[in-house]
Order: sequence, then C-alpha cells, then structure tokens
Amino acid sequence: MLVDRYYDAVKALLEKARTTQDDAIYKAADVIATAVESGKKVYLSRICHQIEHDLIYRGGGPIFYKEYKENEVELKEGDVLVVSSVSGRTKSVVDLAFDSVAKGVKVIAFTSMEYARAVDPVHESGKKLYEMATVTVDNCAPAAEAMLEVEGIEARFAAASGIASDFLMWCITSRVVERMLADGYTPGILKSANFPDGNDYNKTVVEQFVPISSPLSKRVQTLCG
Repeated sequence: MLVDRYYDAVKALLEKARTTQDDAIYKAADVIATAVESGKKVYLSRICHQIEHDLIYRGGGPIFYKEYKENEVELKEGDVLVVSSVSGRTKSVVDLAFDSVAKGVKVIAFTSMEYARAVDPVHESGKKLYEMATVTVDNCAPAAEAMLEVEGIEARFAAASGIASDFLMWCITSRVVERMLADGYTPGILKSANFPDGNDYNKTVVEQFVPISSPLSKRVQTLCG
C-alpha cells in the first residue's frame, strides 16, 4: 500500500537526517544558544513552506524564536536568521542570506545538498545558499524533493523537506535548551494556553523574558490567550 511505502520512506528519511546531521545540529544550536545568552535575537524565516510556525509561540516552544517578517524586522550584527531553500537557489532566499551575512548576521540554512548540487545558481555572486551560510543543515530531501515513484503518475509523490526540516529544527532546539541549562540559563518555554494554568504561566514567561513595552509581549499574550 502507498501509505506503507510512505511510512517507510519517512522513517528512512528521519534516520538519515539524524545520523548524518549531528555535527550540523550541534553547530547550529551553539550559534543560537550563544546569541540568546548574549541578548541577540533569533529569527526564523520561512522554513520549507512555513514549518517555523511549529516552533513559534506554541505549547512546548521556546520564547526566544521570533518570526522574520520582511520590511518589519531590522536585522543587526550578531543576530541569527534561519532560512530555507530546498534547491539552494531560490533567489529571494539567497538574496536575503547574502544581505544578512554582509550585516554580520549569523545565517543557518536548511537545504537539500543533493538537490543543490544538481542545479545551477541564479544569484549574481554565482553561489548557492549553502555556500553563504554560517551553518548549513541538510534536510536530506532528494533532488526535486519528492520521495516515491507511483505507478500511473508521472511526477514523484510525497515531499521530503518539510517533515525532515521540522524534525531537525526540534533536534537543534533540544540541543539549544540543553546547552543553555548547562550554561546556567533557564530558557523560556511556553505551555499550551488551552491547558489548565497554561495562560497564566505563559504570562509569567513573557514578563520574565520579554520587556512589557515590547510589541512581542503584546503579541505573545494575545496568542497565549
């Protein structure tokens, strides 16, 4: 059955990501933890069709991630920006990474190295995303993204990058939390606002980690409510 083939493909994908990306996970986590501990900001741009929302402002998620919004966020030296292009050549993403690096921003890039090596760059620098990033995380998606051949359908089926990138972002975040605790910092982790005492707890987290006058404070309290 196709669902069984899909399950097996996802299982193999996540195992490959876990066994091949350990070094990248630790490097990315150290970049993020260092930024948070030194008062810098960590922004998540669109990661594989917006899986960043699985980590921002939700139960079990850290308060130190912020959503990157073009024309609303001013990136500063020492900040961290997480970006993603499966092919490694999406022009808007490569432009953003290029400009960010020039500002002294640390860039963590999610890409498929198999895909990126199979295509030509489009950026005027002649580089692809992984060649600009501070740390590159390979989401292990195949070239052209999809995992399965299905009889009767020309196109391959089942995108790989989203589920792998989500998994890898949580692996990185797990290491960030571990590193911060070891360094004597208590990371702010939100509870589900719909669970008993969750909303009140989240308000204390916001008060502790976000200046009350900050627009982020108001946004988090709204979402938590």
